[in-house]
Amino acid sequence: MKRFTDFLKQQADVLVREWRENAFVSENDPFRNKVFRNGTKMYEIVIQILDNEGEKETLKRLAYRIAEERIEANINIGEFVYNVNAGRSQIFKRLTLFGMSMEELQPTIDRINECFDLFLYYAVSHYTELKNKMLEEKSVVIDTNHKDRLSILGQMTSSFVHEFRNPLTSIKGFIKLLKTEYPDLKYIDIIDSELEELNFRVSQFLMLSKKEIIGKEKQDFDMEQLINQVLNFLYPSFLNNHIDISKELTCNILFHGYYDEIRQVLINILFNAIEALHVKEKEKKIEISLRKIPGKIVITVSNNGPIIDKEVLQTIFEPFFTTKDLGTGLGLFVCKQIIEKHGGTISIHSNENLTVFSIQLPYHRI
Repeated sequence: MKRFTDFLKQQADVLVREWRENAFVSENDPFRNKVFRNGTKMYEIVIQILDNEGEKETLKRLAYRIAEERIEANINIGEFVYNVNAGRSQIFKRLTLFGMSMEELQPTIDRINECFDLFLYYAVSHYTELKNKMLEEKSVVIDTNHKDRLSILGQMTSSFVHEFRNPLTSIKGFIKLLKTEYPDLKYIDIIDSELEELNFRVSQFLMLSKKEIIGKEKQDFDMEQLINQVLNFLYPSFLNNHIDISKELTCNILFHGYYDEIRQVLINILFNAIEALHVKEKEKKIEISLRKIPGKIVITVSNNGPIIDKEVLQTIFEPFFTTKDLGTGLGLFVCKQIIEKHGGTISIHSNENLTVFSIQLPYHRI
């Protein structure tokens, strides 16, 4: 071993020069010159370990320092791994000049491989730990900013929309009086329907402040009856857009929850289905189904509109995400909040034939 390490010391200048010629270092690497010094240092440590004069802890310290430099440089870690293995290859090429058989050299080869493998393990592991820590810190900052943004928006919309709702409630009251006194008054039903839709949109914003359910309690209600009421409410929209609506509902499903919020979810998803079918000229279809599976209620709403891109599907329930010119990006976000508050899940699937929203809610026989 002593003869071999003396040989490597004699060949040091040539080995390092050839390694530098073959190493891959980015032009924009702020540690470009240090990369070559680190390579030389690594070579010296390997010789010391082979000579039983060096400790593996020294190897670890160098690996950790280089990992920290790679993080700061923000250069692909692949360059570092390539350069380390290139240095190993240069040493093995020199073995052919030593004049010993492979059998005699094998113990030395094993020790060299152990040094390089251990060095790579230390460096890449530390690099990964540092990278993950950076990502976690960024995620915390993003989440905090995101929550602050929603909180501010919630406070603003709550204050504004509550003020907006007062005159809206008065108008709806007078509409009811007009319907009673003048039952044949033209357009009164259309006005009432438009006010209902406006009230629904207002409720979406109130959900952001989470003040909408104050004073309300969960109740038992017939899910099939709720769906039928929503379909009747949206019937003019189906008719105006020439949409064929079909339903497959299971009877006698009593659900315990917030009636107005589940109603809001159904209306919002059906509105999305209607808007998705605007681009089609004929054969516009929407189907809604309600069924029971063990421990759950499953509601699906499908339409035969255009396929939704995978990239859109991944962020469709995120707040402020919208593909509409005048959309707020809050509708489906609110739906997700409501369903999850009820202990359920909401998902979407889209292909060339159908786009399907699926809602699963926990169900226990009442």
